[in-house]
Amino acid sequence: MEIRKGIAVSPGIAIARPMVIDSKDYRIPRRSILPSQRAEEVKRVRKAFAGAIAELTALEAAQGIEEGKIKDIFAVHLRFLRDKSLRKRITDFVQGEWTTAEYAVSATLREIASHFAGKDDPYIRERATDFYDMEKRLLTQLLGKVREDVEHLTKEVVIVAHDLTPTQTAGFNKTFVKGIATEAGGRTSHTAIVARSLGIPAVVALEEIAASITTESTVIIDGNRGVVVIDPDEETINEYQRYVSELSQFEHRLYKIKDEPAVTRDGITVSLLGNIEFQDEAELVKESGGEGIGLYRTEFLYLYGDSEPTEQDHYEAYAHAVRTFETKPVVIRTMDLGADKYPHSRPHAVESNPVLGLRSIRFCLQNLTMFKNQLHAILRASALGDIQIMFPLISNLQELRQAKMVLRDVMEDLDEYGVPYNPDVPVGIMIETPSAALTASLLAADCDFFSIGTNDLVQYTLAVDRANEHVSTLYSAADPAVLSLLRNVIHDANKAKIGLSICGEVASDPEFIMLLLGMGVRTLSLAPPMIPEIKQIVRSVTLRECNHLARKVATMDSQRQIKNYLRDAAIKILPEAF
Repeated sequence: MEIRKGIAVSPGIAIARPMVIDSKDYRIPRRSILPSQRAEEVKRVRKAFAGAIAELTALEAAQGIEEGKIKDIFAVHLRFLRDKSLRKRITDFVQGEWTTAEYAVSATLREIASHFAGKDDPYIRERATDFYDMEKRLLTQLLGKVREDVEHLTKEVVIVAHDLTPTQTAGFNKTFVKGIATEAGGRTSHTAIVARSLGIPAVVALEEIAASITTESTVIIDGNRGVVVIDPDEETINEYQRYVSELSQFEHRLYKIKDEPAVTRDGITVSLLGNIEFQDEAELVKESGGEGIGLYRTEFLYLYGDSEPTEQDHYEAYAHAVRTFETKPVVIRTMDLGADKYPHSRPHAVESNPVLGLRSIRFCLQNLTMFKNQLHAILRASALGDIQIMFPLISNLQELRQAKMVLRDVMEDLDEYGVPYNPDVPVGIMIETPSAALTASLLAADCDFFSIGTNDLVQYTLAVDRANEHVSTLYSAADPAVLSLLRNVIHDANKAKIGLSICGEVASDPEFIMLLLGMGVRTLSLAPPMIPEIKQIVRSVTLRECNHLARKVATMDSQRQIKNYLRDAAIKILPEAF
């Protein structure tokens, strides 16, 4: 039995066989196989070579290549792929080392490439690139079957990977994918956010866990404590099964209060809204007791398909959410593309630091056709109910005014064609950068509401990449610098008498609820599965207690001290959540 500690990013417990998803973009980890599996892995190697040869031959024919340097490159690759000694070297590796086909291919071809790269002759050195290229082509053949297996699962598994993209995670069938464990990532990476929204237990930042797992392993993923247990003994399995039973009883108690109002013991009403990525999740928010949509992450319309969504695609998605909630608010964030979220349908430039690059509102303002297409749909849907528009990652007043100018242009287009919409649609912004937080009083004069996106606000304030497992311990919303900015934004919003909500992952964290209420927050937007739990906390406290806690926290000078104090207070209120 091996116990690995990571970062808990999505609550719950999963016990199942693993499915390891490698990526041709990462070094393939060494994983052992059973002697009985060697013949199947050898067969997979041979199929991969045959598939790569067929793919390359078809590509050469489709391109109509008859002569020249490109023809020579194809010929070199095909010659190596047809070389029986190369294939035998890889299959012998599988037989002798008892490893997966993926690792045998990667290790063998990288060894050959390194040998060529060390030669003095420039022509021979260039052959190293050919072997790296062939490695990727063969891995694409091998891993393509794995991706197909994931899409057509027939038994329960936990997914183990170096990392996952948000769209990979969103595509998992919850009936069979019971948990997720990744080597990379942080609590507020977009993959973690999607897992939380789907209600799939997940632990990230586990470093080289894939190498410790075989296909015959049993894996426990504890998304509450941030623990993964590989090949647990019978006593551990029984202990976790009892724990699952206790969690089920706790969730059943929470379910009973889902339709009760979120009101503190001394009568202060708190609005609990839901964060969603896909239109079907609107029903999940309603079933969980949410009072509307506080954050509709619309970029997933671009990420989940092979083609760019049409205006009608946008309209139908937004209209569905509005009809689900009728007169209740639906806050639609314009596309937050960039960083780790790029549409498949259009190429993007590689940026050295994409988190600080062309993303969110910056991307929108440089892709006006896409931006206006989305705004047309949002405005059309605003005629159906209480839709509100929110611009992401506003960092200064000029960006806000530019975005509003584009919105006015779209309104004029709709006026010209007589298309109905709400001309008084509320327009707000996400406060996600220190510059926005520090100039909140200026920004408040030009918008109807603020929504504080704590995920990016923490990242930019502390200069910590929120998806980087190597610095994940530095990422904390309890840091005094972050809390100082929160107080500033809340004060300026209240002074300007505009709406204010928290839509980052802090709103889903039981430890922070009393602090947020004590700081003056009355609207929270969170992952749908967490709504009943947060509602229970709200219904268990008084505003006086929350105010006292917030004043106490304001006197503390370290994130560890603050975090421990908040956790101790939350445990007293709802011990079952911990």
